Amino acid sequence: MLELRPNCECCDRDLPPEAKNAVICTFECTFCSDCAEGVLSGSCPNCGGNFSARPIRPAAMLAKYPASTRRVLKAEGCASKSAA
Repeated sequence: MLELRPNCECCDRDLPPEAKNAVICTFECTFCSDCAEGVLSGSCPNCGGNFSARPIRPAAMLAKYPASTRRVLKAEGCASKSAA
């Protein structure tokens, strides 16, 4: 089951479970689409993988399986691996 992290790891923008602008990589690194496309050029800075739209968990399932409240933010800043 996806963790559904509450924020963009790059800019710390809130990404609630119903956010249509949330993207994830295969390790569930979570970013807003603006950072994923702009700053990161479509490549996860943690694993180098690509991004997919994060699925939206239906409300009934969200009540039973709530989203994470743990915020993850890249302390060293946010830049793509190709820029590093």
